[in-house]
Amino acid sequence: MTNNRHFQIFLAAPPGLEETLCSEVRMKGFRQPKVVPGGVTLRGGWPEVWRANLWIRGASRVLARVAQFKAEYLSQLEKRAREVKWTEFLRPDVPFKVEVSCSSSRIYHSGAAAERISKIVTELLGAPAEDNADVVLRVRIDQNFCTISVDTSGDLLHRRGHKEAVNRAPMRETMASLFLRKCGYNGQETVLDPMCGSGTFVIEAAEIASRLNPGRSRHFAFEQLATYDEDAWQTMRSVKSERTPEFRFYGSDRDAGAITMSEANALRAGVTACTEFRQATISEIMPPERGSPGLVILNPPYGTRIGDKTKLSALYRALGNRLLEQFKGWRVGILTTEVSLAHATGLPFLPTGAPIPHGGLKVFLFQTDALSR
Repeated sequence: MTNNRHFQIFLAAPPGLEETLCSEVRMKGFRQPKVVPGGVTLRGGWPEVWRANLWIRGASRVLARVAQFKAEYLSQLEKRAREVKWTEFLRPDVPFKVEVSCSSSRIYHSGAAAERISKIVTELLGAPAEDNADVVLRVRIDQNFCTISVDTSGDLLHRRGHKEAVNRAPMRETMASLFLRKCGYNGQETVLDPMCGSGTFVIEAAEIASRLNPGRSRHFAFEQLATYDEDAWQTMRSVKSERTPEFRFYGSDRDAGAITMSEANALRAGVTACTEFRQATISEIMPPERGSPGLVILNPPYGTRIGDKTKLSALYRALGNRLLEQFKGWRVGILTTEVSLAHATGLPFLPTGAPIPHGGLKVFLFQTDALSR
């Protein structure tokens, strides 16, 4: 229960990227993060919850696990729910809603469980239960064990507050940051995306290099909790660690509209000084004239995403030829669902890992070492 100063905090990640998220959490100074299915756990208090929302780029949401107990029957669930110290973290004047998932448990009716918990919270606290409430209690009953969490993020964390314009099948910022990290990017090199769309990879790489907090421009659900301290939060978010990168980040796309979107998104993110976008086809892309080789990363069209797989093979071949001819010394990361399309590039890929769920599909990250020719 939350009468202890520290409790378990869960940071959600796509299956297959938990280790990558854990490395970021550890690098940001959180103590003893642990990889679990679907994310990373750590122990801390409400300041750690705030920092995780403000600092961590790869997590999709941050949950504060406020109660855990065994519950085999609805009556047992009700009894234990009455023992939760709701007043420690919920406000009587702020609406809430309860979302329940049940798996391999005697309690199998999620709606009935949600109704019981909602009724108890309203009875004990006075807070109204509303379907569109910003404060969400996420309850998981798995193998007769109940975990009650407060979703402290609200909107998913990829909604940084900067990207208003998007193209078809956009890459989420949280996913982009994790794929950049899997490619070895740590903010110390140039990044180029030759099919930049709305500029997500380029802008995310620029923000990392500029040491900008991903949550700097948005609000969070924890601001409506009883544990919220406005002065402490403003002090935390006012700490500045920005720097001006010594190199630039480049995006190109054959679509002029994509360049306009990317430039507008970069402006809102505050990284126009270190980003550059231009209209160009794959056959026209070139490395920057100055600087050392870095990382080429892209989320190109694939058959189940945009376009016909047969027609796209020629595009992938052209991409591979151009990279091999012009980008000696650069590493490459390509996301695709289609193994055959990736191999059509002719690039010397390293062994691939398991596919990662993304937008209802499963994508592979194909990577190379520094290209030798």
